[in-house]
Amino acid sequence: MAQTASSAEAAAVGEELRLRRELAAVYRLVAHFRMTDLIFTHISVRLPGPEQHFLINPYGLLFEEVTASNLVKIDLTGRPVEESPHPVNPAGFVIHSAIHAARSDAHCVLHTHTKAGCAVAAQEHGLLPLNQISMEFYGRLGYHDYEGVALNLAEQQRLVADLGGHPAMILRNHGLLTVGETPAQAFLRMYYLDKACEIQTAATAAGTGLVIPGPDVCELAARQLAGEDDSSDLQDDQANDLAWSALLRLVERIAPDYKD
Repeated sequence: MAQTASSAEAAAVGEELRLRRELAAVYRLVAHFRMTDLIFTHISVRLPGPEQHFLINPYGLLFEEVTASNLVKIDLTGRPVEESPHPVNPAGFVIHSAIHAARSDAHCVLHTHTKAGCAVAAQEHGLLPLNQISMEFYGRLGYHDYEGVALNLAEQQRLVADLGGHPAMILRNHGLLTVGETPAQAFLRMYYLDKACEIQTAATAAGTGLVIPGPDVCELAARQLAGEDDSSDLQDDQANDLAWSALLRLVERIAPDYKD
């Protein structure tokens, strides 16, 4: 029995290390692709187990300084569950703990304040289906109205309700948010949500009329990109795994210390 318990404990430690490294890789990728806001914004991942602990960045470090070992482990009340010299961003706790508690599939939550994301978050019509990249989020994007800096616990219920079952959300007058079953999935969603916002700001700045495909083709593209379509002649179920493997090779080249 003792050996079984020891094996389970070793497996849990190994899984936490894997998730720490994957989350640290995401922090370095967000920094590399210039989606950071100095020490602000946050990415978290839920750890397995009934305790509902999750990892989040040490408040005060740049994303390029985040490593697997300096991530802070906290509970759903925001209290550290292990000793750490670093505090946690209070707004990060409010947003991330609410989503982790409400969505069992939201193992990773990623929030950014990118220029393009904030620009679209300030536009009345929100994200438009102007490009194939944008269509990934067609009918699959929540919107949350601005309530000030996220320091009030009362906002959590409204934020969760506005996210609903969507994989992503625009925080109006604030920024972008994605969730994923893995850090990889949350990152790829954020990469393309931000890219969609960049495309929109460029297209609307041109000052000419916009071509927007009809709703049927937008919905088809959304299903295809989400791997939910079985009507097309061919399927591509390798894209995300291949993209993430390529991104990990990039991190190994530019920031090999992320695993420390």
